[in-house]
Amino acid sequence: MQSNDTHSAHAEQEYFRDRGDPLPKRLAHMAMHGLDSVYGAFSTVGDRPVHDPARFPWTQRLEDNWTVMREELDEILKHREALPSFHDIAEDASTISQDDNWKTFFLYGYGVKAEENCARCPRTTELIEQVPGMTTAFFSILSPGKHIPPHRGPYKGVLRYHLGLKVPEPTERCRIRVDDEVEHWEEGESLVFDDTYNHEVRNETSGERAILFLDVKRPMQQPMAALNDLVLGLLRYTPVVQDAYENQKQWSNQLTAVEES
Repeated sequence: MQSNDTHSAHAEQEYFRDRGDPLPKRLAHMAMHGLDSVYGAFSTVGDRPVHDPARFPWTQRLEDNWTVMREELDEILKHREALPSFHDIAEDASTISQDDNWKTFFLYGYGVKAEENCARCPRTTELIEQVPGMTTAFFSILSPGKHIPPHRGPYKGVLRYHLGLKVPEPTERCRIRVDDEVEHWEEGESLVFDDTYNHEVRNETSGERAILFLDVKRPMQQPMAALNDLVLGLLRYTPVVQDAYENQKQWSNQLTAVEES
């Protein structure tokens, strides 16, 4: 029988091979995941697939104001067809989604502010800017029947946060699996998880699902907290993030044109 470490190593090798990335990029991803066990050991909130939102006091403020964000989201959704799909912004996402059934509306990406989009959602922007360590923020919108296949995030230095804003019935059929834990969204309720664990999403309803999606810095002891700050600061200058920023600006201009027509 394989050990857990051996099984994880084989799974990781399959993941990078299946992505079809060039060797330098695969090596970079493997180097990032080489920090996983260290970051997990220095994490002040533990190392598990799904976390209790109550351990993060800032989640309560977002929950208390979810209807405020839903109102701004509804205005954005009036121009749904003009919104980019996730892979239109983050081209790496084409490995897990290539259709138009996963729409996005970015506010922040790796600390870079999408000024035009934030101006469209001032109250949401004010709320997310008060979240300690927020690096990325956007509305994530799934069409009925959308399935995002198993995958894992590249960097354990952040935790992922979801807040249900528009959740179709039956909510149990609009769900996410993180490792062996299955959760579903509820409007006005928080979900915090570690996206470096294998996870997948299914919307098996006839309705649209929309959430507030954040990445926040993982709380860690020193010196790893300082290293994490450094890595996250450098990531915004990588070609992947810079390309995403340029893609976002182009889509924002297209949305402006639609609004003014």
